Order: sequence, then C-alpha cells, then structure tokens
Amino acid sequence: MCFSSQSAKFLFRAALTVAAMAAPMSAAMAETPAADGAITADSGAAPAPLPAVQSTDDMGAAPAATGDSDDSMDGFLRNGGRLLLTGGVSTIEGAGGGGLAPWALIGGYGTRDELGVSAFVTGVDTRDFTLAAYGGAINIRNRVELSVARQNFNLRNVGNALALGNRYTISQTVIGAKVRLVGDAVLEQDSLLPQIAVGVQYKINDDATVVGGALGLDRKDFDFYIAATKIILPVNLLLNATVRFTRANQYGILGFGGLGGANDNYRPQFEGSAAYLITRQLAVGGEFRTKSNRLEGALGGTSFREENAYDFFVAYAPSRNVSLTLAYVRLGQIALRRQSGAYLSLQIGF
Repeated sequence: MCFSSQSAKFLFRAALTVAAMAAPMSAAMAETPAADGAITADSGAAPAPLPAVQSTDDMGAAPAATGDSDDSMDGFLRNGGRLLLTGGVSTIEGAGGGGLAPWALIGGYGTRDELGVSAFVTGVDTRDFTLAAYGGAINIRNRVELSVARQNFNLRNVGNALALGNRYTISQTVIGAKVRLVGDAVLEQDSLLPQIAVGVQYKINDDATVVGGALGLDRKDFDFYIAATKIILPVNLLLNATVRFTRANQYGILGFGGLGGANDNYRPQFEGSAAYLITRQLAVGGEFRTKSNRLEGALGGTSFREENAYDFFVAYAPSRNVSLTLAYVRLGQIALRRQSGAYLSLQIGF
C-alpha cells in the first residue's frame, strides 16, 4: 500500500507548492480583525448544532449574526457563509464530493452572492497501477458548478506484459457541470428534503492504441447523475446517495460501451458516501461505488472483470482555503488482480 517513488515525488512537490501558497494566506486571515457582526474563528472544539433557520431566501448563506447568537458557533461558520468541509473535496473526476462519488453540494464555500474557484491534485497508488489526477472547478452562486479534470493512468510493469512498454499511460479528460435543483443541506435542518443536484460529465479518452485500437471501444461519452445529500447537524453527519447513468468501463479509462457494440446501453450505478465531522476541521467517512462490468468474458476469462470500489477517508482542513484527504481505497479487480492502496488529495480554494 505504498506510493511509487515517482508518485510520491509528484505529490510531495504539489504539497510543498500548496503549503507555500496557503501559509501567507492563512496568516493574513488570522491577523485580519473580524468585521462588525461577523462570526469569528475557533477551530478547536467540536461543532455545535446549527439553530433552525426560519427563512431560506438566501440559500447557502450564513445566518445573520444577532445580539443573542450562540457563541459556540464561532469558527463553524466563517466568511463565505458555508460550514467547513461541507463543500466536499474534489473527486477523481473533478466534481465536488468525496474522492469517488460526487455530492449534491456545490463545491467550495461560496453563497448565492459569491463566486469561488478551487484546484486539486490527487494520487492513487495501488498494487499494479498509479492514477494521477488534477484539475479545478468554479462555484457560481452556490447554484452551478463547472469542473475539469485530467487523469493519467499509469500501467507501470503491466505495460511491459502487454507489450506496450514500461509505464505506458492512458489519459483522460473529464469536463463536468452540476446544478443544484432544490434543498439546502446546511440551512434546511427542519426539513426532511435533502439537497438534490443533477450533473453531467463529458469524458474524452486519449488512448487510440488500446482503447480505440486493440479493443475498438468508444473513446468519448457522457455520464449523467443525480445526487441527494443531507447534513444532520445535531449529530454532525453527512449522508449522500448518487445514481449515475454511464457506459464507462473502469471510469472511462478503458473506454465506453461493449466490444463489438454488445452491452452498449447506459446502465444505472449507485454511489454512496457517509462522513462524520469530528471537529470543525476534521472529518472521517467512507464511500462505495458500483461499476457496470460490461466487458467481463468478452475476450474469454476474467481479464476485464470490473468490481465495486470503496474507500475509507480522513479529510482535514488546516485553513479555509486548504484541505487534505488521505484514504485507503479498494478499486476491485483491474487486469486479473484486485487493486487496493493509498489515496492522497490536496485541494486549494478561494
């Protein structure tokens, strides 16, 4: 479950870059006096339940501070109006959510009067493969999220076994959009209705040798999904369920559809997440994601079998602009053997 040397160097350099950017920014935030009526920061204690909000006219915005407001909320809400970590992190496909599954929440901390931007870098190192992903997203008024991600899937020694060369890499670009339809997972604590969003991801696989050549599969396609997210503040719990309609094989790394046009239809897949907020800056949780397994047996045997994936993660936000996620991830069978390993992701946002 260790990183390859090149993956470790890549992530270490990224971490140093983000840390260098975040340090002066965090210091400036700490030295800036709070505006009159603003809620100040206190990152040490566990989050207190948010009082019921009577109006949702400002969906996603922080409640206005009043003279008798609960001081225990200090730090749980900050400038930007959203709870720490409830914007999620960046998935491997760029959307806001967990590492594997998008949430209905619009990524970042912006409210309906704000715009936000974020960037991420992620590395996954398993028994035989390495996945490096990077990209960014834009939050438009807590209603629309636009994202882009670039994925590089390195076959390492498996490339030699397939006569493709050592460290042969399959790359893919994912362009995404998400729109919040109804609900507010943070403010509507007195409602059973979750926040609901719909999304689309356009995936462009660059590999013409294996995916488009030897396998003859489609290299471009759309994924569609609908996500529902509920945050239960009294118990500091986030729950998410996503249904994805897809033709992708191994997230699109092995193209789309079946061999020779067989098993070519869209299939619904389930993605679930649960996270518990231990403190205002620290969350733990897990995810589960099914895959369509449409290529198994196409060339005989089980070489193209797909299995469900899951992870267990820890997410930490040392400041409002930086989050770090570490996870153990199990991706199921890829190329005859089950793949599990370490997942590390770094995100910065403004």
